[in-house]
Amino acid sequence: MSRIDRASRTIASTPAAVYDALLRRDALEAWLPPQGMRGRIEQWDPRPGGGFRMVLTYLDPTDSPGKTSDTTDVVDVGFADLVRPARVVQTAVFQADDPAYAGTMTMTWHLAAAGAGTEVTVTATGVPPGIDQAVHEEGIASSLANLAAYVERGA
Repeated sequence: MSRIDRASRTIASTPAAVYDALLRRDALEAWLPPQGMRGRIEQWDPRPGGGFRMVLTYLDPTDSPGKTSDTTDVVDVGFADLVRPARVVQTAVFQADDPAYAGTMTMTWHLAAAGAGTEVTVTATGVPPGIDQAVHEEGIASSLANLAAYVERGA
């Protein structure tokens, strides 16, 4: 059975507002890096077939060395499918010499109206074996918390 990493959160905002935060460069730089990291987008093409390159820098790499260098993870993300305001499907490839991080991971962001908010569920498949499942799910949950804070304050 293939591994599936998953996290979800209800965000007090509309699916359209959450979707917009998934497709704005400044928004992604602000909320996507999980706790303990900061991010910078180097390339940006927000359309199906387009994508972006993000450089994630560890604020303290002592316990979490990077995949690309001692202090960074560089990931090339493609937009495989965009369905406003319900779904964003991304493919992610880490720049790493270690074969444990090779391959293409697919991350699907499902957005569904839930009362006055939006239930956001992130599902990751094809996760490279070098990425610990518990740590990955914690990172996704951290990004979701950042997304909620970002969208709920009306950024």
